[in-house]
Amino acid sequence: MESLTVLSLEQALSLSYGTQRFVQLGWRVIRIEATPSGNRLPGDPNRYVGKEGDRPDLHSYFIGPNVGKEAISLNLKDIRGQEILRRLIADLPVDIFASNTLPKRYKELGIDYETLSAVNPGLIWVGLSALGPDYPDAPGYDPALQAMMGYMDLTGVPNGPPMLCGVPFVDLKAGDEVFANVCLALAERARTGKGTRIDISMAQAAASWLVTTIPLLDLGYVPHEIRRSGNEHREFVPVNVYPTSDGYIYLAIGNDVQWARLTSIEAFSSLASPTRETNQGRKQERDSIHREIESVTHNYEAGALVELLGAKGLVAAPIHTVPQVIDFPPIRDALLETQTPSGNRVRLPPPSVEREHLASVERRLPCAPTYNQNTERVLKEAGFSHREIARLRQSAIIA
Repeated sequence: MESLTVLSLEQALSLSYGTQRFVQLGWRVIRIEATPSGNRLPGDPNRYVGKEGDRPDLHSYFIGPNVGKEAISLNLKDIRGQEILRRLIADLPVDIFASNTLPKRYKELGIDYETLSAVNPGLIWVGLSALGPDYPDAPGYDPALQAMMGYMDLTGVPNGPPMLCGVPFVDLKAGDEVFANVCLALAERARTGKGTRIDISMAQAAASWLVTTIPLLDLGYVPHEIRRSGNEHREFVPVNVYPTSDGYIYLAIGNDVQWARLTSIEAFSSLASPTRETNQGRKQERDSIHREIESVTHNYEAGALVELLGAKGLVAAPIHTVPQVIDFPPIRDALLETQTPSGNRVRLPPPSVEREHLASVERRLPCAPTYNQNTERVLKEAGFSHREIARLRQSAIIA
């Protein structure tokens, strides 16, 4: 696919992650940030979260999802800033406009679909928000959405408190929906020549993953099937984390054939019994099975045990730390990277899917842009003169 241009009024993680996927396709992504206001630090608050990466406005939490992008400042509270936005949409030209601003502010800032599509009928417009445009005042934060959408109630040990997932997956799921729905809209535009409006609700995106729990509400269930279950599977036994002499492994026995393979291993043979030959029987003896497996696994090193179980075609995995993940060959060889302004190498997550085009795309992406880094160049590209740019800066329409 040809390189397209994305203009995104974005901050925080969800939309920044979604547009990062376009960067990985080789597309141009220009992020809009607000002009300075009062004593607040300028631009996206995420610029200042985590360890500083050479520059005061380039901290670790911001760098990852924003490598390879450009950054401009624009005061959209002023009608002159809105006029500039429309000119950029028309003259760059822009293929996709995205925003994760509260829906109630769309018209106020001049970023609503009707306004922008009037100057570019082929524009694909994306609005990402907590609950969608029908709930225009609702702010969207990943932990709150994990709480509201049932995930915290599904995560943690049975008798413990609700618990967050270790990564902000609602943010990331919603960002993936930006990517997927824009690609779908581009396919439709290729057929009709028309742009479209896409509204993405973070809550609905999160709830779409409850495919193994919501149907149970109408099909009959017991309470533990829709509550916290720790590291166990709610239906299959044994599926759990087990201790080894040097760490932990995750063992997943997904059917009766696999159970027979497990108990055919001499070290685990004592677990076999007629009752346990079926998953239904094993569920009745869930706790004792876990204890008996632990009494075996703690005698092995994790690597040796994974090898032993793998030789029988069983699913067993070591519990890797994040540093171990990036040294795992299937991941290590796919990592992207960037370089901070002072030359420090920073490893980045791999693209989610390897595609043929990546063979010709540099795996080293330019570092995330500093605040306001590209404003003047982008405005010149859209036809603004030196004099116009100076006036805009003097009147605080740009930083």
